[in-house]
Amino acid sequence: MPFIHRSLLAAAAIAAFPFAAQAQVTVKDAWVRATVPQQQATGAFMQIQAARDSKLVSASSPLTNAVEVHEMAMQDNVMRMRQVPAVELPAGKVVNLQPGGYHVMLMNLQQQVKAGDTVPITLVFEGKDGKRESVEVKAPVRPLNATAAPAAHGAHKH
Repeated sequence: MPFIHRSLLAAAAIAAFPFAAQAQVTVKDAWVRATVPQQQATGAFMQIQAARDSKLVSASSPLTNAVEVHEMAMQDNVMRMRQVPAVELPAGKVVNLQPGGYHVMLMNLQQQVKAGDTVPITLVFEGKDGKRESVEVKAPVRPLNATAAPAAHGAHKH
């Protein structure tokens, strides 16, 4: 009997190992800004926390085939937006993707995104070991004038 017990423990440890290598990312308060008719781009915002050092490397959505990770930053006294290869996620720190900073850009929209809709977004994270983890979020669409998600919105852990 002790042999079976040790075998089960070893199997459980081996089965758990791949999960320990993943970034173990938590995404909360994800939301997307509504658009006006014919507007072809909008932003997605959220709070991201990783258990281990990792980075957000890409995103996708069935809403559009053009999704990029962007940063807004002052350059020569002008606010500029640019695509970035990744957003660093230091272990245990909350990184805010928010208006005026890092965000996920949904471009080439073929339809209006209206308040009350929900936009599915897949975020791809990469750990220091090069392993990737995908996290699916369903981001509610907030009105055009929204600047932040409501504080009472629940967390989504994946």
